[in-house]
Amino acid sequence: MTLRSLAANSPSRRANWRALGLSAEDMEKPKIAVVNSSSELAICYAHLDGIAQMVKEEIRAAGGVPFEVRTAAPSDFITGAAKTGSYILAGRDIIANDIEVQVEAALLDGMICLTSCDKTPPGHLMAAARLNIPTILVIGGYQQAGEIDGEPVDVEDVWSGQIGVRFGKQPKFPVKDMAENAIMGPGVCAGMATANTMHCVVEALGMCLPGHAPVRGNSPKMQANARAAGRRIVEMVHEQLLPRQILTEHAFRNAVATVLAVSGSINAIKHLQATAVEAELDLDIFTLWEEMADVPVLSAVRPTGHVRIEQFEDAGGARAVLKRLEDRIDTQALTCTGKTLAENLTGYVIPGPDVIHAMDDPVSEGPAIAILKGSFATSAVVRLGIRDGSRPEEFVGPARVFESTAECLQAIEDGVVQPGDVVISRNQGLVGGPAMGGSASLILFALDAAGLAKETAFVTDGQLSGLCLKGLTVAEVSPEAATGGPIGKVKSGDIVRISVANRSIDLDVPAEELASREGVGVRVPATGYLSTFRHTVRGLETGGVLLPE
Repeated sequence: MTLRSLAANSPSRRANWRALGLSAEDMEKPKIAVVNSSSELAICYAHLDGIAQMVKEEIRAAGGVPFEVRTAAPSDFITGAAKTGSYILAGRDIIANDIEVQVEAALLDGMICLTSCDKTPPGHLMAAARLNIPTILVIGGYQQAGEIDGEPVDVEDVWSGQIGVRFGKQPKFPVKDMAENAIMGPGVCAGMATANTMHCVVEALGMCLPGHAPVRGNSPKMQANARAAGRRIVEMVHEQLLPRQILTEHAFRNAVATVLAVSGSINAIKHLQATAVEAELDLDIFTLWEEMADVPVLSAVRPTGHVRIEQFEDAGGARAVLKRLEDRIDTQALTCTGKTLAENLTGYVIPGPDVIHAMDDPVSEGPAIAILKGSFATSAVVRLGIRDGSRPEEFVGPARVFESTAECLQAIEDGVVQPGDVVISRNQGLVGGPAMGGSASLILFALDAAGLAKETAFVTDGQLSGLCLKGLTVAEVSPEAATGGPIGKVKSGDIVRISVANRSIDLDVPAEELASREGVGVRVPATGYLSTFRHTVRGLETGGVLLPE
């Protein structure tokens, strides 16, 4: 095997590396990027410097040379403060590009990515698919939740509580007290929100070692996982096991099934689609989603149910879910172990039946997430969770249209929104937001706090937090208002029909009249990188990548 890092082994390059302390022997070893998103801004990433040191120790011990590189570290609760959250999704693609301009530019031989909050897992997967050099991801883990008076309290309680207070719904504890106790250690939000969903996706795709997702942040188990990955990446370089050998259609099917089985975040759809595009796969995740619609909900972690993420991990986590799905998924998919998923699962015994159910004894029938189409949208996403009748799945009502989240929140507070309304908040898509800024999630929690979540439907071209699962909510409507989609032409009073059973969302307006209407197409002002994003991003059918056609 010829290391690609030696292809540019010039005297000047060697001089620079010798100045960093590399020996002549080191020059001949595999050069491994340790992609670290450590940040003192957010608790999601606060522990990763220590993990990076462990990984580098193992790479050296295994005969490689580690180079630690840094990337952006988006965190919804911190870097979502400006531009109504527009920098969050946009950060995903910054990560992928940041990795390319460091790892590819230096012609390194492989990389190990320390993956944490919502946008780092897809950013790392997209970079791996694009560069196609040996890559393994290390799961950064979830934060320890706290408690008040013996009752558990986590960041979901704080998030919903702070919105609820504005609309007259008092949380079980004062918001100030919950904020002081909700997060007791490093890692991502405790629950099956986007981060833990994507951690499970990473394992289902075969891009982390088995049994690594989810995991308690900075725990001895997580540290052991990181060390094992550090050793394994050197082996992968010698084997020349490449991401595109792992990221096949079989792997994506497994990932889709896993998200459905855990009733995960809808954001996984666009992240999987973006990864498939980067891998140059001719794969439509939206179509694949419907093909896997028979997969039931096997575990009800918050916000779907009352299971806590710690219980889910202790019951086997993603590995146990894949074992339950063994007869429904493509177990011949290759993984970063160099073995197939079937080989990885051979002999594995699920710790217990209570948390992760069998296929013939599910928590709920599927799908937990469905794709809707019709005269209102070519695609839209609805998260259903446990289908026990507690949330409507059929809805017909007049549209009540709002051009911004602030306008919609004020209308809810003023009593303008009424039971039976289809609340529409637009101009929050990839282009309009831009980058799906707009904080549509606030509207959903406001509707719930006002007692309207089950008596209205909520439709938006924006994205939702993985914590969102209330009422009948249809998000990521495409085409968006800013690009001329029907959502930009709907008027208050128009009748909207939503049917989960028929997988449809329609607007009761004659096609000729709709065509004659001018779309609102408001684009929120954007400068700098957000302006670049707006003018570069492709549609949701690509997952919103920043790649040319």
